[in-house]
Amino acid sequence: NFADIIELKPEDIKGNLLQFVRQKTKRTKKKDLRPIKVGLTPRAFEIIEKWKSTDEKNPYLFPILEPDLSPVTVKHRCKRFIKWVNKRMENVQSALEIDQKLGTYVARHSFSTMLKRKGISSDFIKESLGHSSLVTTENYLDSFTDDVKLEYANLLTDFKDDGNQNTK
Repeated sequence: NFADIIELKPEDIKGNLLQFVRQKTKRTKKKDLRPIKVGLTPRAFEIIEKWKSTDEKNPYLFPILEPDLSPVTVKHRCKRFIKWVNKRMENVQSALEIDQKLGTYVARHSFSTMLKRKGISSDFIKESLGHSSLVTTENYLDSFTDDVKLEYANLLTDFKDDGNQNTK
């Protein structure tokens, strides 16, 4: 979530993990604020290195926020950042001649759907998205494609004739 990305701090990187509590969760009255842990690949480190803040006085990982901003300004900067990212995604969409409109919202849903189609458990996806309820996660997950449904139907009906005619 982009509200979380703009609030990341360098100390949120712990080895090969990015570990943080969602901003949305921090605003609740929950006592057990479970952090989200994201594995960082070499490519993720390259992206962080490219975009990280170079101002040593700025406590944030990325140069979008500075200390002591009002909540209204933080929200405004977040919206501007999302707009900036969405504009770049539109450029990709146009260059690749993709029919569907791309954006941060689509990216979040695509992330969860891709994990599901790779066979990743819904519980892991729920944790990755920072959801407290599996029902919320299921709303993000696209339904199975027709190809997958056909593949599963074939698995269910792939009976081998072993010569045993006993049906009792």
